[in-house]
Amino acid sequence: MRLTAIILTYNEQQHVTDCIETLRFANQIIVFDSGSRDRTAELATIAGAQVIEHPFENYAAQRNAALEAVRDTADWVLFVDADERVPRALAAEVRQSISYPGYAGFRIPRDNYIFGKLTRGAGWYPDYQTRLLKVGAAYFDPSRQVHEVAILDGKEGTLKNAFIHYNYRDPAQFREKQRRYVAYDARILMEQGIRPKRHTYLLQPLRHFWWRFVTLKGYTDGLHGLRLSLLMAWYEFRKYWILRGLWQEQDFVESER
Repeated sequence: MRLTAIILTYNEQQHVTDCIETLRFANQIIVFDSGSRDRTAELATIAGAQVIEHPFENYAAQRNAALEAVRDTADWVLFVDADERVPRALAAEVRQSISYPGYAGFRIPRDNYIFGKLTRGAGWYPDYQTRLLKVGAAYFDPSRQVHEVAILDGKEGTLKNAFIHYNYRDPAQFREKQRRYVAYDARILMEQGIRPKRHTYLLQPLRHFWWRFVTLKGYTDGLHGLRLSLLMAWYEFRKYWILRGLWQEQDFVESER
């Protein structure tokens, strides 16, 4: 089975070389770059990866374009983010799993390091990602532009060994990414016709905090888990506040017609 590892990149010079080094078990390594302005492409080439440039539209479209690019040269694709690493145990499991008949994809857990700490509670583990895909039997739902969803024509399996994910190096990066996520999620809620009520701004963040800290056992990570649960509750509030603004804009436009 021909296995190609694909790394989607944009300005990932601090990660790309180390990521590539953990993918030597693949038959081919491709860096699928969306116009990086730093040394990502140069460093990837030096490390022995093939670099393919493709303009970025959204994450689902980018992954689908990468799958199409290797349709004639790969049987299976392993998608790896630049800030992820593949330990040897996972590499061996990947190689073994692609020989199983009837499977179109496998989901892989992730060990998330947030602010430098391994985080197991508050929803960050097992954090399954469907990233090992059989070429021609899988694609990503184009309607899910963020938090991509893989559509499989066949069975999905689950691997035991995890990616190492160096997620959110500091609070500044956390805030930057969450701002993008909540803006996207707010627009999805609007498209679904959901309008926030007055109590939503209080109850939804409280429910989200309880879900993160208690139900998903954020408390097992101590003060770190408490901090993350509070931060995610705050961004739940921000999501509905943004949603409120979107509806106000639409109502104003309609009233002016």
